[in-house]
Amino acid sequence: MSETEQEDRAAMAQLAGGEDLALNGIMERWKSRLTAYLYRFTGNEATAVELAEETFVRVYQGRMKFRTGGQFSTWLFGIAANLGRNHLRWQRRHPTVAIEEAGTVASEGDPLKAAESHEREQAVQVAIASLPPDLRESLILSEYEQLSQAEIAVIAGCSVKAVERRLSHARELLRKGLSRYLQA
Repeated sequence: MSETEQEDRAAMAQLAGGEDLALNGIMERWKSRLTAYLYRFTGNEATAVELAEETFVRVYQGRMKFRTGGQFSTWLFGIAANLGRNHLRWQRRHPTVAIEEAGTVASEGDPLKAAESHEREQAVQVAIASLPPDLRESLILSEYEQLSQAEIAVIAGCSVKAVERRLSHARELLRKGLSRYLQA
């Protein structure tokens, strides 16, 4: 068991014992990773920050339900994934027009290479965002959060084989959608 896992389990035991400030340590350790995951999942920074904060509210609310035998990161990302899925469902029922933010290109180095790099990054983000939510969730948890297929299966509420299929399908869709960048 990793040192972080031990710290998280100890913090959850403290939370369950009435030491509310133990949540601060959990938030400090996980806020940036959780926000990055939710940003990749939703494609919106403000939404990601809000959902990360709501995740920590749910951690506090669920402090008595946390099973010390389970892995904390799986439980935490499970909460975040559920919030992300709920948000995407809500968004589909209440569509809005997004205001595009102007992208800036780094002025250092070769501006052409910087522009090409920025274009590739944007294309990858768009391609990931266009994946169906179940494929996007599995891909992000695997590639960016480095979770195992078994951990992803627990978070997604499906079998390991289903996660394997989702990852394969997501990667195939990305290969097709990003083929022009793969040939370069």
